[in-house]
Amino acid sequence: QVQLVESGGGSVQAGGSLRLSCVASIKTYNRRCMGWFRQAPGEAREGVAAIANDGTARYADSVKGRFTISKDNAKTTLYLQMDTLKPEDNAMYYCASGNLLYGGRCHPIVGYFDSWGQGTQVAVSS
Repeated sequence: QVQLVESGGGSVQAGGSLRLSCVASIKTYNRRCMGWFRQAPGEAREGVAAIANDGTARYADSVKGRFTISKDNAKTTLYLQMDTLKPEDNAMYYCASGNLLYGGRCHPIVGYFDSWGQGTQVAVSS
């Protein structure tokens, strides 16, 4: 059963913007944390941003000030607005959900999420 479906990836030039979407099943969406992660070829998967049910968000240092994570409860959809994209943002982007907290908060830590989408590709050219 598919529970997380990403979309919105594509190819853009450096400095451009993309908005990723992730439609979730109700059960998956209502877990404590949802997040975005990415994996570049030959690299480990890394956390980008995470958001709690109350809307509190945490970001990786590499994307702070450029990316914004948000949720639409009526649509059970998670978003990632990506602005001022850089070539180093090239990766497959995944959305995920989980129930584990770190220090009482949701953090984009790979091992804390256990339900994953199939990913959407983002390519940024210089």
